[in-house]
Amino acid sequence: MAAIKVLVVDDSITMRALFSSALEQAGNLVVVGAAANADEARDMIAELRPDVVTLDIEMPGMNGIDFLEEIMTTRPMPVVMLSTLTEKGAEVTLRALELGAVDCFHKPARATTEEFASIAGKLCKLVATAAKSKVKRYDADAVAAKAAAAEKAAAVSDGSAYKWNGSLVAISASTGGGPAVIELLSGWPVDCPPTIVLQQLEDGLAVPFASRLNKAIAPEVKLAEDGMALKPGHVYVLSHPDRHGLIDRWPGGAIRLIARDPVNGMRPSADLLLTTIAKAARDRAVGVILSGAGTDGAAGMLAVKQMGGLTLCQDKDSAMLFEASAAAIAKGAVEAQLPLPDLAARILAHCEERDIAA
Repeated sequence: MAAIKVLVVDDSITMRALFSSALEQAGNLVVVGAAANADEARDMIAELRPDVVTLDIEMPGMNGIDFLEEIMTTRPMPVVMLSTLTEKGAEVTLRALELGAVDCFHKPARATTEEFASIAGKLCKLVATAAKSKVKRYDADAVAAKAAAAEKAAAVSDGSAYKWNGSLVAISASTGGGPAVIELLSGWPVDCPPTIVLQQLEDGLAVPFASRLNKAIAPEVKLAEDGMALKPGHVYVLSHPDRHGLIDRWPGGAIRLIARDPVNGMRPSADLLLTTIAKAARDRAVGVILSGAGTDGAAGMLAVKQMGGLTLCQDKDSAMLFEASAAAIAKGAVEAQLPLPDLAARILAHCEERDIAA
């Protein structure tokens, strides 16, 4: 298998050297170039044709976000953004994901070989995953039109309330999943079924992500807390890197956050969440996998299906990364693969109480 070609873009010569050295510790990655700014990077992309670009957000001249938008609108390719952990950095990181960056990697606090040695494995795995992703051209007009349509739909009411049938929805997403979550839930009614979103995010991104989601959809969005009751009309964001989330009972259940070791390397674990929902809600459970890496969620989806619940995933054509869904499909745990609009309609129809004619 050919090595994955990586272009490193950072205005600091020290950072370029450290990131290049860290990346080349992996046998399947080769750094084909290092650029100090957008102008250099633009020329190198055309000449070297890298498989993945690592791009610093803060650069003189054209900053990383503006250059990312240029890349994703003119020549889409996998990009991993390099960012800081500041509050401003968190907001910019979410903007990068909206533009189509595969993921964001937080820079070490200190530019030392020791610091970079400690993060090399994680960085290399992320870049290798990015190379497998399917990125799409960013269309600002299309994004604005979708947002306007969702806002209009949320504002318009025909006087008929959504009749919830007692089902509980759990959605798992990781790489490429943030924008997919927002698009999927953009049509959620204000009185939607209780919905838990397990979104794998770097520490510091959960609060701004929940805030953005709250502004984009009709139901109320809350960051999951221990003991929080699950109610219709609410979406609960579960993204605590030091806590797992589970459900204690159903109906009338609550989210429980527990400090345990990672499950199959993940915390919070979609497998753990989905398994507890399957046991508690049984045929009232709905498990959904959106774009994501790895195999987390596959075993949990199988548990939901075995208990009579509904299991769905985002289809391969629309998912940035189909790896997590493919793992669940391989277990025979997925009933259907659907594009996001059809996926939303299927979930809502399943969770709605139907009037039965006499």
